[in-house]
Amino acid sequence: QVQLVESGGGLVQAGGSLRLVCAASGRTFRRGVMGWFRQAPGKEREFVAAFSWTSGNTYYADSMKGRFTISRDIAENSVSLQMNSLKPEDTAVYSCAASSEDVHLSLVRTATWCDYWGQGTQVTVSS
Repeated sequence: QVQLVESGGGLVQAGGSLRLVCAASGRTFRRGVMGWFRQAPGKEREFVAAFSWTSGNTYYADSMKGRFTISRDIAENSVSLQMNSLKPEDTAVYSCAASSEDVHLSLVRTATWCDYWGQGTQVTVSS
């Protein structure tokens, strides 16, 4: 049974930084995709970033490019999301997702590949 556990959320002032970590257990990821989605109150879930274990490629939503960085930790079987220059509109519940299968480039920014989900961690950015 795969479990994803997120950590690192919290409250930060605008312009600050946070680092989220998604640790996987029950399976060692060496292929497939792990990534992050977020959902703000009253809004739909949106793609944030993803990392391909298979290719090493990274993918970002346009609004996060240059501010967020996703990376992997092979030893810890985890991915992290470094978030810099945070804005109040980044406030949301951030959830980790994973698939053990390769994902086509055209689908990586959708949630269709997400076989496993974490419970989510709250990120609040104050103005």
